[in-house]
Amino acid sequence: MEREIKPAGTIEKLLSGAPLTMVALGDSLTYGWMVDKGYLDFLDEMISEEFPDARFSLINCGMPAGTAQDGLHRLQRDVLDRNPDCVFVQFGLNDAFSGYTPEEFRSNIEMIIKRTGENTASEIVLVTSVCLENRKDNTHVKKYYDQLEELADLHRLPLVKVHVYWEDRISEGSRFDDLVQADRVHPVSQGYRFMAEAIMELLL
Repeated sequence: MEREIKPAGTIEKLLSGAPLTMVALGDSLTYGWMVDKGYLDFLDEMISEEFPDARFSLINCGMPAGTAQDGLHRLQRDVLDRNPDCVFVQFGLNDAFSGYTPEEFRSNIEMIIKRTGENTASEIVLVTSVCLENRKDNTHVKKYYDQLEELADLHRLPLVKVHVYWEDRISEGSRFDDLVQADRVHPVSQGYRFMAEAIMELLL
């Protein structure tokens, strides 16, 4: 089995206590829509506990209703100007249900990867979004997650499959109803905790 790709430089800085800046570029799931604690709040706590010597900042650049094209438009301000050590890129759900084709989504994500690589030394981590309850919708959105997986393979980038982590937790007994808000998409705090746990697996 091929070894999982990890953000080695980021992990090294977490272990050594060297200053580390991480930026999370994404949509409302990155933003932490309608909760007191989103995935970045949980991730901050988990990193602090696992890496007690770490000196890091985790900057939330999530935008409700954001798409990959929106992320590309914000890239200079939110990512490149900050010159971070690591960038988490999380889009997909809004793209899937606002008229973007999987190919258009892929093109925008690839441009984010390209421009970030050309202008910074940042390690890029691609992050999928959550699974959905409706089978037809879930099948549709996975076409977009597949694009992320293909780009991760092509560019040798770390990929966090949040949707798979959710599916695994649900198969182990977690109820989908207990993970989402009334819209059946945005997570409640427990769902965001699962997102953070999925990312932490990459950092360990």
